[in-house]
Amino acid sequence: MNPQGERRTEDQVLALAPDDQSRRAGGRLAVPGRWSGAGARGTGAVWGECEGSGGSPYRTVVDLDGPGGPAFHCSCPSRKFPCKHALGLLLLWSAGEESVPEGPPPDWAGQWLDHRRRRAEPGAPPSPSTDVDAARRRAERRAQRMASGARELERRLGDLLRVGLSAADGSEHGQWDETAARMVDAQAPGLAARVRELADVRGSGGDWASRLLAECALLHTLNQGFLRLDHLPAPLAATVRTRAGITADSAALLATAAPVRDHWLVLAQSDSDDGHLITRRIWLRGRSTGRMALLLSYGAAGRAPELSLPAGLSLDADLAYHPAARPLRAVLGTRYAASEPDPAPPPGGDVGQALAAYGEALRDDPWLDAWPVLLDAVVPIPDQEAGWQLADAHGDSALPVDSRHRDRSGLWQLTALSGGRPVTVFGECGHRGFTPLSTWAPELVQLREPTSRAR
Repeated sequence: MNPQGERRTEDQVLALAPDDQSRRAGGRLAVPGRWSGAGARGTGAVWGECEGSGGSPYRTVVDLDGPGGPAFHCSCPSRKFPCKHALGLLLLWSAGEESVPEGPPPDWAGQWLDHRRRRAEPGAPPSPSTDVDAARRRAERRAQRMASGARELERRLGDLLRVGLSAADGSEHGQWDETAARMVDAQAPGLAARVRELADVRGSGGDWASRLLAECALLHTLNQGFLRLDHLPAPLAATVRTRAGITADSAALLATAAPVRDHWLVLAQSDSDDGHLITRRIWLRGRSTGRMALLLSYGAAGRAPELSLPAGLSLDADLAYHPAARPLRAVLGTRYAASEPDPAPPPGGDVGQALAAYGEALRDDPWLDAWPVLLDAVVPIPDQEAGWQLADAHGDSALPVDSRHRDRSGLWQLTALSGGRPVTVFGECGHRGFTPLSTWAPELVQLREPTSRAR
């Protein structure tokens, strides 16, 4: 339970996941039919038996209110903490008492819970395995597995370059899938995702070889950065950890990071759906600080993410930024007042300033795809040969629109709202071009874009 004695929300449960793959896998298990004997105790303990691939179910028990923070125990062979079974059980529990009713725990769960309680009693003999020590050892073991995965991936990249890129024309798809699976086993989901991107680049378009080489170079840089974390400046080391797949716990971040209070304008909200997990992205900008922020919220098993902040609202609140060389992702903290509309557009810049902002962010994070920017006084221009562009009304510069978004109705909506006149546009500027997300006419308007499949 949370400090208010309430069941944790879906967002709070998903924030416990070690990586996105675990969030998706846990979401698939958050259905009553997969569980038997599920129950909960008001102190924050949850248990249940989940059907597995073998003959015996996996016994899962979670202690949310125990000493040292949440603890998890499962009879499955997973090396992740929490595993997908613990996440699925907690997601099912967060939905209400119908699926996970209150009651006494069975013997196997009660014994584990009582053992944890006895260790926390005053005067109990000191245990060589405290929760803090156990968490530290788990982190060390994961770091070792991730380092082994990075070294294996370096050998795979070396083999590719020795054989030549022509060998990667699509005939070795299975080997890349196997490499990605091995990175998942090494608990390095960020490396696995980049390996899958390499597989998608092969044979796609006339310039696929140059793009594949560039992606290989970025992946090599990430591998080397992870293997040399101790030699990197702390902000860059934090960025490398995140890119490799190590995420910070939201509750711990709120408790330790310095809060940034401001009146945050909600610039846009967008959902992507990979079939198992809905990821909601919410972009904010501070009125006083001018800082951009990105909030992430998740919804599993077809449920919408809990956090929803419609574009155009302003909220007086604290944000805690995830550590990074160029902080952007944040967690919403204390809110000091009710949200209220803020129709006026914040100050923006021209195309040159947008490119400079992306370039500065890219300098600090070489693996960055795009950076949020505000464009002031631009005109959307459809061009059959060059594609869509956003042209400076007072200059001779223009930004191409990301080709993946040129056929969407939001571009025509933006053109209609502009009517050939300059408008202020918010979106993301990256190496593929600009992705418009919202505009002002004169109030903030979220550009139409249906829920997309995750990329």
